[in-house]
Amino acid sequence: MARYTGPKTKIARRFGEPIYGPDKYFERRKYPPGQHGRMRKRRKVSVYGMQLNEKQKAKYIYGVLERQFRRFFKEAQRMKGKTGENLLQLLESRLDNVVYRLGIAPTRPAARQLVSHKHILVNGRLVNIPSYIVKPGDIIAVREKSKTLEVIQNSVKNNRRKYPWLEWDENLMAGKFLYRPTREEIPEHIQELLIVELYSK
Repeated sequence: MARYTGPKTKIARRFGEPIYGPDKYFERRKYPPGQHGRMRKRRKVSVYGMQLNEKQKAKYIYGVLERQFRRFFKEAQRMKGKTGENLLQLLESRLDNVVYRLGIAPTRPAARQLVSHKHILVNGRLVNIPSYIVKPGDIIAVREKSKTLEVIQNSVKNNRRKYPWLEWDENLMAGKFLYRPTREEIPEHIQELLIVELYSK
C-alpha cells in the first residue's frame, strides 16, 4: 500500500469522524462515501471488522504504512507497560508528528514534507527522516534559512494547539520534547486495545 494522497474528507466519512481535523465538507456530509452512502443500511460490524477499522484509522491519522505500523507494534510489545499506550506514544514521538504538534506545520503531511526537505533540526543536527523517533529532552528547531518560509510563519502564527509534553519558544522557533505523553493526554480518538487484540491473534 502506497501512502494515501487522495481525498481526505472521503476517508473521514468512512470512519464517521473528522480524523484529519476540522473539516467543513465532512460536517455537510456525515454519511459514508459512495453512490448509496446515505441510503446504506447499518449492518452489524463483526469484532474483527471493528479491530481492523481501528488499525486503519490509526494508520491514516499518523500517515504510517502497514509495515511501519507493524514494526511500531512489535517495538511497543517489547517496552514496559501497556502495549496499546506504548504504540500511541511511539507514534506521537515520530519527528513529523512532533513538528505538527509544535505548530511548525499545519498538517502532518506538511510536517513530513518540511522534514524531508531538510528544514528541521534535532539537537542542532539536520534530520530529514520523518519517522525519526524523538527522545525526551530533544530540541526540535526550524533551520535558520527556513525561518522565513511563508508556510512555517503562517502555521506558527495561527497555531492555537498547546500540549503539556511540548515546550515552544517562538523567538527561537524551537521546541522541546519534554516527555512521552500519557494516554489521557493524547487527543486522538483511537481505541488502541482493539489494535492490540487484532495483532495478538
